Amino acid sequence: MPAPAHHYSRTVVHLNPPRTMRIWQHPISIDILSASSANTAVSHLGIEFVEVGDDFIRARVPVDARTRQPFGLLHGGVSVVLAETLGSIGANFACPAGHQAVGLDINANHLRGVKSGWVTGTARPVHLGRTTQVWQIDMVNDAGEPSCVSRITMAILAPRA
Repeated sequence: MPAPAHHYSRTVVHLNPPRTMRIWQHPISIDILSASSANTAVSHLGIEFVEVGDDFIRARVPVDARTRQPFGLLHGGVSVVLAETLGSIGANFACPAGHQAVGLDINANHLRGVKSGWVTGTARPVHLGRTTQVWQIDMVNDAGEPSCVSRITMAILAPRA
């Protein structure tokens, strides 16, 4: 007869819960981000920065005539513009002084169509390295339901002599 199966459960208690670290290497605020995006694709699409935290940036894009595709849904490319905006800005503000972040690769998985309202994206770093950074951007509709998830890889360029 086989031995009875044992089920183990483990409870982990964090006596000192992990804290978020401030990652920004340059002054950053909603006003700074909005001013730097004036008269760019960001402002033409109606993208608005809504929050900057110690380790994230959040912005939203309206689902309207500027951003819908012919079938009435938010254009997938607009989701990618939101993701690239957040990831690129995050990477550049997390770079050491004199360094610049440039995009290497971006992907997006469209999970749910959005016909109206706003799509809000939150960008957080997955990896902040010396020569590359990887950022994940999670996008949700007004009900908080996931609409798209994207990941961008950025090259970090050192200052030229």
